[in-house]
Amino acid sequence: MIARLITLFVISPLIELAILIWIGTRIGFWPTIAIVVATGTLGALLARTQGARVLRQMQADLAAGRMPASHLLDGFLILVGGILLLTPGVLSDVAGIALLLPATRTRFKRALRRRLEWMIQSGQVEFIAFFR
Repeated sequence: MIARLITLFVISPLIELAILIWIGTRIGFWPTIAIVVATGTLGALLARTQGARVLRQMQADLAAGRMPASHLLDGFLILVGGILLLTPGVLSDVAGIALLLPATRTRFKRALRRRLEWMIQSGQVEFIAFFR
């Protein structure tokens, strides 16, 4: 667990910084800043539109009496994608945009669903219903 935290908070920001410095030496300071701002802006717009779409689908499922489990996973992945786009860096931006695009998000959703099912079957996660 500590190795994952070190990777998340120390190693990945250093890699992002190294990539930004490398890009900056190749194309210059201002174009690098423009790329970071453009990907952030694009990501914010994409997160807003995709989030609103998933929210409408969840509301439609609830109105029809269906559990919106698939759309809940979509919403979670959109939230994670938006958070990744808030952090400056090229790799996090690419990962964030991949989570926001419906075609690639479907693959992540499938993998996340398999992981959650495995965790439930192995007893690592337990769901308790508080109502009947």
